[in-house]
Amino acid sequence: MEMQTLEKELTDTEMINIMKREIVCALGCTEPSAVALAVAKARETLGEEPEKILLHVSGNILKNAMSVGIPGTNLKGIETAAALGCVAGKAEYGLEVLKGVDEAHIRQAQEMISQGRLEIQLKDCEERLYIEAKCISKDKSAEAVIERYHTNFVNVCKNDRVIYFKNKEASTEEATGTYQLTLKGIWEFIKRCPLEQLQFLKEVVDVNSRIAEEGLRGNYGMGVGRHLADRGRRQKDMDFQTHVVSYVSAAADARMAGCALPVMATTGSGNQGLTASLPVIAAAGWLKSGDEEMYRALALSELVTIHVKEYIGKLSALCGCAIAASIGSACGITCLLGGQYKNAECAVKNMVADISGLICDGAKAGCALKIATSVAGAIQCAYLALEGVEAPDHDGIVCGDVEETICNLGNLGNNGMRVTDHVILDMMMAKES
Repeated sequence: MEMQTLEKELTDTEMINIMKREIVCALGCTEPSAVALAVAKARETLGEEPEKILLHVSGNILKNAMSVGIPGTNLKGIETAAALGCVAGKAEYGLEVLKGVDEAHIRQAQEMISQGRLEIQLKDCEERLYIEAKCISKDKSAEAVIERYHTNFVNVCKNDRVIYFKNKEASTEEATGTYQLTLKGIWEFIKRCPLEQLQFLKEVVDVNSRIAEEGLRGNYGMGVGRHLADRGRRQKDMDFQTHVVSYVSAAADARMAGCALPVMATTGSGNQGLTASLPVIAAAGWLKSGDEEMYRALALSELVTIHVKEYIGKLSALCGCAIAASIGSACGITCLLGGQYKNAECAVKNMVADISGLICDGAKAGCALKIATSVAGAIQCAYLALEGVEAPDHDGIVCGDVEETICNLGNLGNNGMRVTDHVILDMMMAKES
């Protein structure tokens, strides 16, 4: 991706609207949720229970939906998500499509799978986010297609009659990648914006803190966050880094295991939403920061995450939560610790030099490990940035200009690692065969 040519400085209203659009409530991992959403829409359009469901998905969707827990169940995977989308999903709920799933729905979904009524195929397409769901009943059929971002229906039809269609140009205009954000512009915005305009972020604090607390209490996934927190308490050496890292990774533990609590996702990913918000929230609590300091740092982290994702894309061979969102949280923590704009620049460059090679090998319990590593790195890079330490511009993909550095990171994910995605998916599918 080439560097964007900036036409004008974004207004405060535009900045707020960007956050409100890209930070949304989601139940469960967003890729299986999007699969369930497409199937629910096709089922509702058909108007009756289908005899067969045909699902065609892109490699990135398959990769992220294969092994992750489905909320409200003890089950995993894309088949479960699709079947539940058919028997219980409500398209009007968006990425909360599966809220309200009960035991009867789970039994129905398992029966559908066991009867062989669900067929999933890999779609050979350029789009990294592509879901095509077709419900068939006797001589009737209905189809729904999601493309580019998780709730973006581009085609809905019944019996080959088009009910809704959105062309590629309209989808492109709506998709992330057109905001023309800059780190400098974001920093100036969070410093000048009236505090009352950031109060909508309270929902982020409340919703994401709730699942973090649940992850610390319960026995979810690998228990990365809970074990780190327990060890810190046993050793009586709970420090700032352990506190922050355990808090966010506990939330990822719960979410990846199928905890029924929702999260506030960022740029289409719940784990990105957790990693962009919870390190700042936990750090603010530890540092006893005021609400104003926390909300400004949180807005900084969210907007930087959105900015980096403009270059990396919605789905990538790079781990978005470990890279984009942790770069955001590094900036937010730098701000909480009293840093200035130059320190935030240093933090971004340090993070790109540090964790830019972390891959995405699907949504799963181990995501909590990647998040723990990247958030620990964010704190380390923030500390160094406050001392004026930054990765020099002759180091690897780091440049003297921070925007060029972010652009290089995007090129790494979109061009340099294009084959990596295919290799990862082949390895994952080989285990399933």
